Amino acid sequence: MRLDAGLVFLSDSRTNAGVDQVGTFRKMTVFENPGDRTLVLLTAGNLSISQSIRQIVAEKTTPDGRSIWTAKSMYEAAQIVGDAIRQVHERDAESLAKFGIDFNVSMIFGGQIKGERCRLFQMYSAGNFIESHEESPYFQIGEAKYGKPIIDRVIAPSTPLDEAAKCALISMDSTLRSNISVGLPLDLLIYETDKLAVSRFVTIDEKNQYFQMIRNSWGGQLKSVFEGIANPVWNAAPETTANVLTTASTLSQPVYAPLPQTLAAKTVSVNMPPFQTLAQHDDSGKQH
Repeated sequence: MRLDAGLVFLSDSRTNAGVDQVGTFRKMTVFENPGDRTLVLLTAGNLSISQSIRQIVAEKTTPDGRSIWTAKSMYEAAQIVGDAIRQVHERDAESLAKFGIDFNVSMIFGGQIKGERCRLFQMYSAGNFIESHEESPYFQIGEAKYGKPIIDRVIAPSTPLDEAAKCALISMDSTLRSNISVGLPLDLLIYETDKLAVSRFVTIDEKNQYFQMIRNSWGGQLKSVFEGIANPVWNAAPETTANVLTTASTLSQPVYAPLPQTLAAKTVSVNMPPFQTLAQHDDSGKQH
């Protein structure tokens, strides 16, 4: 998350999940030269690919002297990460394809270099990237769909860092509950604007007191809110009744599949009420 007050990064550590196999590798790497730059890289996708890219980013210096440690802007640093992705692709993609393995990697890269503001990028497997702006103050990679709704409702550039961290942990807890491919421990890093050093960092396991509180209370709070919302009212007038889902004056019908002809006659004979003769008499005694 890129906020007015700084940056929030959160990653899980599960890279492989199955009935009898769970792999745990940390997915967050910090490149820090205190007082000059603090850069953070989060990875998702194929572990061997992401580890190779991370190693190249940390060690490589171009012929003109550029590296992650000397880049003069975050944009230049993001280009260096993109170049490392393409280098690994050129080296490994063809060989992986022969074994039916896609070149699957995505990354979030952000931080601050002295002299410019905090910036945040999402990196793609082609080495290209996009930058976060006011309209999109966060990125997610990996398994994102379960935890996205809470972030969309809460996070704005003005959100304080601690509140953003809370939101990120709630989002991750929602994902942990719904998808086995995401697992503890989590790495949470808070970076305050212009500190040029990691402000706060914690590795969160199942014994972490604050995360346990979130896990225990968030579901209960959701249930309480759910139970506090009124049930729908059917076939009532909205002028006289609240929470009307349908009104008697509105014709709503599902789309019915046509009934086979072999069943249509039987259905009509079964469902139609029997005919009744209603005799009426007028004053002259005649029957109608």
